[in-house]
Amino acid sequence: MLMLAYPGYVTGVERVDQEAFLVMKSGARILYDDRKKKSFDDKVSDADLQDMLEMPYPLHDIDELMGPDDDPGRIRVYALLDEVYGVSKEAILKKLVTVDFGDEHLPFNKEAGAAAALKAIAAGTADLVAKQPQVEDFLFPTSGTFNYRVIAGTDRLSPHAYGIAIDLKSGADGYWRWATSEAGEQLIQIYPKDLVRLFEKHGFIWGGKWNHFDIFHFEYQPEILLKASFFAGSPDLSQPWYQGVNADSEPASGYIAQIDQSLGP
Repeated sequence: MLMLAYPGYVTGVERVDQEAFLVMKSGARILYDDRKKKSFDDKVSDADLQDMLEMPYPLHDIDELMGPDDDPGRIRVYALLDEVYGVSKEAILKKLVTVDFGDEHLPFNKEAGAAAALKAIAAGTADLVAKQPQVEDFLFPTSGTFNYRVIAGTDRLSPHAYGIAIDLKSGADGYWRWATSEAGEQLIQIYPKDLVRLFEKHGFIWGGKWNHFDIFHFEYQPEILLKASFFAGSPDLSQPWYQGVNADSEPASGYIAQIDQSLGP
């Protein structure tokens, strides 16, 4: 999923003794699984790639809060974000472009197709509002994209710091730190389903599908959506590891061959 999501940034995989690594364009190697037993909080604060990808993201509509600590996409590997979007504020700033979103002009990271995806969503929201005018009440004014800051209550960078997240029109009832679960669930029930689907179509996950809800928040994580599309159910261990993916299609077939050759049985 990472090779499909980040072509040109991920160049391969490598096996060293019994460990698997993702190999980046820079030559950096990111460990897939540190094999540590971790609590949910441990995974949030010190994730490996396996931790990041293990939690299934639901592509179906929801009308209630996710289960306890069910936060697909909220567990992030910062080594990957640094490699793709920029390792410092100065590096990230050089990668920002302006995206017209309604009447607003928003800075967003151009790498990995993130800004292009937001542009496509902007066009889609215009069409959506034309058909469902009430959706505009959930869009504007937006509450920001790029902002080099940490996540509230932590020392970890926000995805906004990388310029890969957008908060739509916000209110006090949409964020788990200052809203009750009841208020969050009520907002989830009325939040426009077609708007959520539009973002998901273009590689953005929705913070409304987190138990630690952030309902106005959408974040570019195409690997999470790809995994949800291909590996939605429990794997059948009698089948190839890539079950669910069309192994005859490009570039998937090339990646499968590359992984098999590099990692072996």
